[in-house]
Amino acid sequence: MELNRVKEILTSNKEIPVHFHGVPIWIEDVDETSSMATVHSRGSHEEKQLVSIDALTES
Repeated sequence: MELNRVKEILTSNKEIPVHFHGVPIWIEDVDETSSMATVHSRGSHEEKQLVSIDALTES
């Protein structure tokens, strides 16, 4: 996924489905410098991961 699209999803009022390796996730934040996003799986707000935005897919 491209950085601009991740930023659009973060600011959107709509719920936009995003996946990380096939797992539905929420994007919490994005670091534009490193192109990394802080995410957590839907339903679990405790286990956050820092992942490359290239590994995110929109469905």
